[in-house]
Amino acid sequence: MAVLGVDGWRGRWVGALLDGRAVRLLDLADATAVLAVPDVEVVGIDMPIGLSDTGVRACDVLARKLLSPFGAASSVFPTPVRAVLATDDYAEARALSRAATDPPRAPSAQSFQLVKAIRSLDDALGDPPAGHVVEVHPELAFRVLDPELGDAKVTARGMARRLAALRTVMDVDAALLDAPPRVPAVDALDACAAAWSARRFADDVAECVGDSGTDARGRPMRICW
Repeated sequence: MAVLGVDGWRGRWVGALLDGRAVRLLDLADATAVLAVPDVEVVGIDMPIGLSDTGVRACDVLARKLLSPFGAASSVFPTPVRAVLATDDYAEARALSRAATDPPRAPSAQSFQLVKAIRSLDDALGDPPAGHVVEVHPELAFRVLDPELGDAKVTARGMARRLAALRTVMDVDAALLDAPPRVPAVDALDACAAAWSARRFADDVAECVGDSGTDARGRPMRICW
């Protein structure tokens, strides 16, 4: 059965539907559309799923530690605490976060930009949460495919190396040639890496980081690849 990798893209989502080596890129409107893709065994999504009520997630700390030797630790954004999902106002979000954390911590502007997408996914997962959806991080996947990858994904070398890595596990060139209009190459490659992580999770060979905890809505606080 196919798996789906998903990466956020300007209020929408880029999906990579992987079946064997064949992969097809999708333009998905929202989290509901992501979960509505039929006949998918696992969805690997590059977005926080389990949210702490009171502080920093262990999986974020551990993922940054793994990526630090490659100069990619900053690609793991600090995940906002659940209270922040209650607002779209940045000042209010900072106040809510400081009230919930000890020591007080406020989300960066960059992290806050993810709140709408996190909320949309959190709502779509429902109660109990959809068990076939797993949080992934493309940069961790790419380091398994290419252990010496040190170039940023926005550079020519970085994109070339990521393409070369994906070619070993899927027909990524054909997918890019048939991509939906306006889908950025960087997000397409990240979605493909997320799909490869979803395949590994479905095959029970994925690696994960986290403290085995779940959040207030029963979502696991972990990152897998």
